[in-house]
Formats: sequence, C-alpha cells, structure tokens
Amino acid sequence: MKEQLKSVELAKLEDKLGLAFRNSSLLRTAVTHKSFPNENRRLKLKNNERLEFLGDSVLSLSISTYLFENFRDAPEGRLAKMRAILVSSDTLARKARELELSEHLLLGRGEEMTGGRERDSILADTLEAVIGAVYLEHGFQTADAFIIDFFQSDIDKVRDGDYTRDYKTLLQEVIQQEGDNRPEYVVVSETGPDHNKSFAVQVRLAEEVIGQGRGPSKKDAEQLAARQALENMGEI
Repeated sequence: MKEQLKSVELAKLEDKLGLAFRNSSLLRTAVTHKSFPNENRRLKLKNNERLEFLGDSVLSLSISTYLFENFRDAPEGRLAKMRAILVSSDTLARKARELELSEHLLLGRGEEMTGGRERDSILADTLEAVIGAVYLEHGFQTADAFIIDFFQSDIDKVRDGDYTRDYKTLLQEVIQQEGDNRPEYVVVSETGPDHNKSFAVQVRLAEEVIGQGRGPSKKDAEQLAARQALENMGEI
C-alpha cells in the first residue's frame, strides 16, 4: 500500500503543472479515484469528487470569461458552442493525457483491472479535480492563468474552426436551450468481424429520429449521428 501511495509521485505532477503545493494532501486527493478509498478504508483518504465539482466550475468560469473578453463580436450562441467544445469530456480526457495524469492516479484494484487508468471519464474528472486543487491552493488568478495557458492551443483551434468537434456535446447544448429533453443514441445495426466492425446509430429526441451515423465504433457513429442532427437543425 505504501508503494502504491509513493508511486503517485506528487513532485513530478507539480513539475508538469508548473506549480508547487504546500498542502500536498490536497493534490493527492485530486488524483484519488473513489475506488481507492473504498478498498482501503483504514487509510481514511478522501476521494476527488468534491474537488471535481469545484474544478468544473472554475474551469467553466475561466474559459467563459476568456471567450467573452477575447471574442467581443461573437453572439451568445457561438460562445456557448465554443465553450462546450473546450470543456467537453473528450477535450478534458485528451488534456489529461497531455499531463500524463494516468501515471499519478490512485485507483482501486477492481477499477485498475478493468482499464480505469485510461478511461476517458476518469481522466476528465481527475483533471477537473486537479484544477479545483490548484484553485484552493493558489487562488483564482493563478488557476485562471494555468487554465488559459494550458488550453490556449485548443482555444486557437476553436477560433480558427480547425477542431474535431464534440458534436454530441454541441447537440446537447442546443437541445437544452429549448427544454429539458435529452437525446437518445440507439445502435440499430452492428456488422462485420470483430477486427473490422461497423456500427449504425440513430439519435432520437422524444422518439423522433433526428440524425443517423455509421462508424467503426459506437462512439464514432454517435458523433456522426449528432453531427447530422445539428446539420438538420441548421446549427452547423
């Protein structure tokens, strides 16, 4: 157990962040998935879910403020779509990989054995938790500077339109503007051998098919279905 805690190597994570932590336990909590304390109750460690909650708000405020101040002619709709791309789980998971956060995660044995260390949702949540820890340790000004510097290349790509969009997130944003409905993604066919699968997916809203897509994975097919839905709605 001590070896597992040692392997987190917080000093290396601090180097990657470019920030030092006087409260090292705060940073350790940020990289502690709930599965670890659940399996090691005697250590009395906290998981990162509360920090994730805080970091999500800090990230959104930082990105929203930057977009508002630097894209003065952009209407609210475009700002919302840009933010949706930048704070999406896909973007956050990719940014977490840039920081090599998976090397520092504390995971329970069960989560480890099922590939949790590379799971997008866990990586995205952990990055938000780290941002929450940066905010608590250093304040909003430093957290804001870290976020904008870290996300600058992504902001530039969004500005230039040179970005692989998270169409599912964009579709959700558009739909939520009209009410509380949520799109449903349904696999309608799965063909081909295991090494060369093809999935067909429909995206439905209140039982109505609003888009369809086909791809080599469910995730790709869902993105294409969401894109078609956005095209049909005149959003892209």
